[in-house]
This record gives sequence, C-alpha cells and structure tokens, in this order.
Amino acid sequence: MRNVLHNRIIVTYMIVASVIILLVSPVLADYEISWHTIDGGGGTSTGGTYEVTGTIGQHDADTGQMSGGDYTLSGGFWPGGLFQQCFVDFEHFVQFAMYWLDTPCNIGNNFCQGSDLDFSTAVEINDVGELGYYWLDNCPLDWPWQ
Repeated sequence: MRNVLHNRIIVTYMIVASVIILLVSPVLADYEISWHTIDGGGGTSTGGTYEVTGTIGQHDADTGQMSGGDYTLSGGFWPGGLFQQCFVDFEHFVQFAMYWLDTPCNIGNNFCQGSDLDFSTAVEINDVGELGYYWLDNCPLDWPWQ
C-alpha cells in the first residue's frame, strides 16, 4: 500500500513539474535580431518612359522567407504598378481544376486558360507538380493567373 501511495505522489510531482516547465519555457525564450540593415528613402524614381516605386537601399531584400521557431518574415520588394501581390493558393487551384485533363491546350485557348503550366498541350500530372512547387509562395512573374 505504501509503494502505491509513494508511486502516485511521484507521478503527481512529475506531472506538475512538466506542466510548469511547459508554461515557463516560452517566457524564458531569448529573442534576438542577429543582423540588420538600415534602408532609407523610398518613393518613385522616373527616367524617360520608365517609373520605379520602391525602397532605396534594399539590396538585401529577398522574395523568400526567413523563419525561426514560430515566426516567419517575408522579404522582398514592394509590389506595385502592374505587379500586384500574388500568392499561389486555392483560387489558383480552382482555376487549374476547371481544365483538369483537358486537351488540346494551345496558344489559341491560351494553353487551357493558363492551366497547362508546362505547355505540353494537356493539363495533367506534370502541371500539378508545377502548381505544387509554387504553392503558398509568391507567384512567378510569368504566372498565368496574376
């Protein structure tokens, strides 16, 4: 009887200690910005018939994502003008699915309204791979559904 009571007490202490550790761990986490840049300015620059809007000095911008733990930061240049922010998501999947297994896809039907992503004249499994490659990421410049 004494061993059973002793074991229950130990198990109880272990559960309480585990809960305390789980609750305190996030509070004790060290947050750090290990590097930074100072990027200034911004606005619109023009020359002749060209116009660019953006942040000056942003040479380290990347269209990828930086992450650590539960946090993600997406870098990149400002979208604007003809190129609006675009992410490959369910809206694009729906457009793609409407033409699944359609053939022939050609320039006359805009390659099945953009669903033939590899221009193979059919909407098939290779196009699924192309869609999956960009899934939940920025649309490439030549993306058909921008």
